[in-house]
This record gives sequence, C-alpha cells and structure tokens, in this order.
Amino acid sequence: MAVPSCAIQTGRLMPGERFLSKSLSKLFLISVLGLFLELMLIRWVSTEIRIFAYLQNMVLVVCFLGLGMGCWDCRKPFLLRDLLTPLLILVALLAIPTTRIFLGQTISEMLSVGGFSIWGEVGSNKLGVLKLIMPLAGTAITFGLMILLWKIFVPVGRLLGKLMNDHPNTIQAYSVNVAGSLVGIWLFVAFSALYFPPLAWFGFFALGCLLLAPKKIDLGLLAAILGFAWLAGYEPGWQDTKWSPYQKLTILDVHHPEPEGIWSRLRGSRTPTGEFGDFFIGVNNSGYQGMIDLDPQRVAANPQRFSPELRGLSQYDLPMLFHPNPRKVLIVGAGSGNDVAGALRNGAEEVVAVEIDPAIIEYGKQFHPEKPYSDPRVRVVNDDARSYFATSTEKFDVIVFGLLDSHTTTAMTNARLDHYVYTRESMKHAKTLLNDGGVEVLSFETQKPFMVDRMGSCLKEVFGFEPYIVRVPQSAYGWGGELFVTGDLEAFKSQRAANPRLDHQLTAWETAMPIQLKGETEIATDDWPYIYLETRQVPVLYFMLGGALLLLFAYGVKTLKTPQIVSGWDRSSTHFALLGAAFMLLEVQNISKASVVLGNTWIVNAVIISGILMMILLANGLASVWKNIPLSFVYGALLACCLGLYFLDLSRFSFLPYVTKAILVGLLTSLPMLFSGIVFIRSFAASKAKDAALGANLMGALFGGLLQSVTFLIGIKALLLIVAGLYLGAFLTRPRPQSASTPNTPNPADPVACPV
Repeated sequence: MAVPSCAIQTGRLMPGERFLSKSLSKLFLISVLGLFLELMLIRWVSTEIRIFAYLQNMVLVVCFLGLGMGCWDCRKPFLLRDLLTPLLILVALLAIPTTRIFLGQTISEMLSVGGFSIWGEVGSNKLGVLKLIMPLAGTAITFGLMILLWKIFVPVGRLLGKLMNDHPNTIQAYSVNVAGSLVGIWLFVAFSALYFPPLAWFGFFALGCLLLAPKKIDLGLLAAILGFAWLAGYEPGWQDTKWSPYQKLTILDVHHPEPEGIWSRLRGSRTPTGEFGDFFIGVNNSGYQGMIDLDPQRVAANPQRFSPELRGLSQYDLPMLFHPNPRKVLIVGAGSGNDVAGALRNGAEEVVAVEIDPAIIEYGKQFHPEKPYSDPRVRVVNDDARSYFATSTEKFDVIVFGLLDSHTTTAMTNARLDHYVYTRESMKHAKTLLNDGGVEVLSFETQKPFMVDRMGSCLKEVFGFEPYIVRVPQSAYGWGGELFVTGDLEAFKSQRAANPRLDHQLTAWETAMPIQLKGETEIATDDWPYIYLETRQVPVLYFMLGGALLLLFAYGVKTLKTPQIVSGWDRSSTHFALLGAAFMLLEVQNISKASVVLGNTWIVNAVIISGILMMILLANGLASVWKNIPLSFVYGALLACCLGLYFLDLSRFSFLPYVTKAILVGLLTSLPMLFSGIVFIRSFAASKAKDAALGANLMGALFGGLLQSVTFLIGIKALLLIVAGLYLGAFLTRPRPQSASTPNTPNPADPVACPV
C-alpha cells in the first residue's frame, strides 16, 4: 500500500493508515486460518467418514457455499462463537468413539445399498424397499454434516467479505488474501509432512483464533475443541497410529490378545477374515494390509496354519516363478514389503520397491517380520508408480504391480490416487521398462466382473495378446485377488511346464474359478481414469448429493434471512460466478495433468496449487502496472491458452529430467491462470460491492466443483472446452466501465488518502 505524503511528513502513520494496516493484518490472518481450516476439515472428515474419502470435493464445495453466503451476509457482525460452536459439535461427533463409528460406517453402508456407491459395494437383492429408504436416510445424515460444515464457514466468509469490501485498495487487499491462502496451504502441508495428528491441527487453529480477540465464551469453546481433538487421536487397541500425508494409518500385532471389538470397528473390502498375517495395517478405519512372515523355516514349522501344498506358491512368490532368471525386479505399490520379501526369497539380485506413502514404508521397515527393506539388495523409492514409470530408464526382468488400493482422492478431483496407475498410457510406460523376455504381473482385488474385463482388455491392447488371468483365493499365504500375467508368455508357459507343483496349483485355481475376457468394458485412459465405473455415467450418488447442496442453499437463504442473495442476482453476479466456475475447473485440469506427468503425490498437488496462487499474485502485479491493457486481448489470450492445452499432450514431456519437466508443465498449465487472474482483478476492482462479487465468485466455484462430475461422461480433457465456454460467457457479461468519479470504485493503484 502506498504511504500518503501526510504520513511521510509526520513520520508516523495517521489513524486511518493504522486502521488500514490493522485491517490488512486481520485479512491475512483470516485468509491463513480459513484455508488451513478448510484443508484440515477436508482431510479429517474424509478420513473418519468413508463416503467423503471418495467425494472430498463435496467437503470443498460445501466450504465454498458457506464462504460465499458469508460474503453476502458480511454486513452482520463477525462473532467467533458462530464459527466455534458448529466446529465443536463436528469435532465431538468425530471424536466420541460411538458417534464416530456410527457416522463412519452407517453413511457408507446406507449409500452403498442398491448400487449407489462408486467403489464397488452393493446392497443385497433381498432388501426390497430398503434399497430406496436406506440411501435416502444416508443422504439425510450426510445433509446434517453438510449443515455443520456450512455453518463453520459462513462466519469466515462474513469477515472476509467485510474486510475485502471495506478496503479502498482492491489489488492490495486481494493480494493479501491470496498470500494468506498460500501460507495456509503450506502450513498444512508442513503439518502433514511431519505426521502431525488432529490435536496439532486444532492447536494451531486455536492459536490463530487467539489473535482474533476471543471473548471468554470463545476461550471455553476452544478449550472444549482441543479436548475433543485429543480424544479423536486416541485409537484404543492399536499399537501405533500415524497420520501420513495421505491417510490415517494404524498397526496391530495380531499375536497379542485381540482388543475387544477392534475388528467390528473396521470397514471396507480389505477387512480381514481368518488368517491375515503377523501385523495388520488399517487405513482410515478400514482393513488395508497384512504383513505376513513367509520365511520357509517358519512356514514349515506351522503346517496347521500354512497349507503344505501352497508352500512356496504364495501370491508373493508366484511372479518370480513365472520367469526363468528373475535377477532384477520392479515392484510398484510395494506397501509394507510382502512382495519384496517374496522376490528376495526367490533369488532376486536387485529389487526396486516403489511406494507412495512414506509412513507405510516406515511401518514396513519397523515391523515386517522378514525385514525386506533392510536387505542390501533392495532400493526403496518413495514415489508415485506413474511418476517412476515416466522417469526411470532402468530395465527389469519382472515388474510386479502390488495390490494398489487407494482409500482417498485429491481434494480437487474425482480421481483416486491409484486411478492413473491402471490406465492404458501407464501400462505402455511400464512395458517400456521390461527387458526382452520380461514378465509383468499385476495383482488386483476386482470386486465386479467388469473390472477383470477392464484390466485384462487394457493389457491385451497394450501387449497385443490376451494376458493369463487366475484368481488366487485368500489364505494364510495372502489376501488373494486376480493375478494378470503378461509380457513374455512363452517364458511363463515354459516355467509352468517345468514346475509340476506350480502347474498343478494354477490348474486347480483355474478350475475353481474360470475367467474369460469378454472385451466389452471400456478400458481406463489418462482422459477417463475411472476404473471403478462400469460405463460412462454420473453415479446416482452425485445427483443425490447435488440435490442436498440445493437444499443447503435454500436452508442458508432462510437461516441468514438474506433473500436478496437470490433477488439481487444481476449481470455482475453472473460474471463473477462464471469466473469462479471456470477457475475451479482449471484447477482440476492442472492437478489432473500434473498427476499424469509428475505423479499423484501430495507434494506435487501442493506445488501445483501454490503455483496457481503465485500466478494470481503475478496477475495482480501486472494489473497494477499495466492498468490499460485491453481486456479483449487478455480474454483472447485466455481462450487461446485453454484451447492450446486441449490439443497439447503434456505426457510427451515425460522423458525430460524431473526438474525441467516440472517447471515446463507447471508453466504451461498455470499460464491460463495468469490471464484469468488479470481478468478477475480488473472486474473485482471495478465492482461496486466487493462482498457480493466475492460471494458470487465463490458460488461459481461451488458450481465448478459440481460440474467436474461431467468428466465421468466426457473425460477430463473436455473440461478445457467447458472452461473456454465459461470464460466466453464471462466476457459477454463483464461489468461495464465505471466513471472514475463513481463512488466506491477507487482506482486500485491510487494511494490511500489521509483522513480529514
């Protein structure tokens, strides 16, 4: 902010300047806390309530709805208790074991009845009318949680809108808002990188609230929130808990007496039944991985547990038996080390183990009975499988896809972390890493027949022939799943023929559950990576939750008693809403494209989002320097960037060194954000009512978050055409130029005048 001459003459800030300086400090603080709180709740709610793990953007759009309606309601006073009261209720619900288990299990089970789920669970055909009642009941409970989230963010939007509206220097105020958001992102990134639990998150948030001059009742609410946050971190019965950058992980030594009810608190397809290893890992309250000691001496000493006919033929041993000389092995989705241990037991001289979650690697190093990660033959790589495929120049005799099973999505997209590993393009990358005569073995827990067809058809298209497929049943030797074998199938057949025990067991499994590819299921691609959808369709669940959002909007209008939110909607509101929707979809595009080229890791996502915010800051700077740049030129450049990215295949840059590739991809995907930022700040500065404009912009972002569901139908790349259409609509509805003398529309570059 420029300092006026009267302040320079007196050598101190005048009262008006002190007020504005305090206002900017408060704006920065609420921007930091608001973004930190948003990421914190997206992470925590999706951890404890499974439905949100696959619909994280639903939490995001509810936050946007609260922020937007709060901006519209910014003439009402900001009271910290209005934020803390619903937050306390939410924290209590997710901290008290009874309600946490009820919410975590019940909603997902209700919404999965009748095929409403998107991760493969379906209800029984015998449920009859319950097929309709239970999804509606699940939606109603979800709606109650959405109200709580909305109530938390309305006060944040109320204060944000007031501070933005009252400040005379629009560019400066908006830049402070963006800078605070950037700081909030990286603070939460740091907390995640350090495995900090919820108590630490809420502790930081409470410290920030102390700077907002809390009253006694606010201090009491903060103390209660911290108490429940402490309780939320207590996981009875588990040996250890880690909050990795991706998920909540818990581990249990299964040889200790079973804690009462611990298995009943688990959910998900990987919940163990029967034998499940020596150490058990849970993720986000679901069954996930078992560490199994298959050392030959121990197996031979326990014939009651380990069936003698399967000795040396576990799902972790099989990939090595399919190759005549498996010297060098790549394992992606290495997890806690079962596949690595299998490779070492069968004579591998070098093993590269790729695992995306560093906390799972730590658990493997610390607890796996065979200590595979301590073997000098093993090189552990903490990276996304797709990123490793794109950057590695090594060749391998055997490539093993472990049981990759993501339990979460990124905050901005509909794609799960494992989706891009199973696309056609990913399999092509993996194929290039095979030595001549190499074998690729893919394990997958296919819950529906179409998923077998999808995986098999993808491998058939990439390798040119149908893969060998067999279903390995669950046993003490492993949790089982489909095994797809491709590459040099002649070598595989020779190995099978030369090993009577192997041939006998494979024949038995083939007979017990024959599998035949129909080739009727569309394969997954980088543009359409939704491996759990049978066909191109928007799941019914999204329509149900979209309807819940409309109800939430109506509830908000009635609760806030601000019908002018609807009646006051005008051309300017439409303009800012279109800008918000387009910007949100551009973020989805950037993260999706970066995931394909750079990997779907938490650090890549954080860097991409940070790059977007830095582009906005750069746009603000350019707008303040070049005030008269023609908006028609900026809009034209923006549309050209969107169309250019539509036709540009960024995966062609995969061969570049990682740093070079990251810079190039980051610049290309963020370039539209630069022009978008200039468009927004020019319109925002010219707006008479900053609070209404910001509210409409956030409502547009909410619409964009919902609109990305069309990617289930048209693919991800086509979003750029929608984005171009939205920006064209924004151009047609742009605000008319205001006279320089019009009240409440100061030139954003003008210095702040001294008060009289």
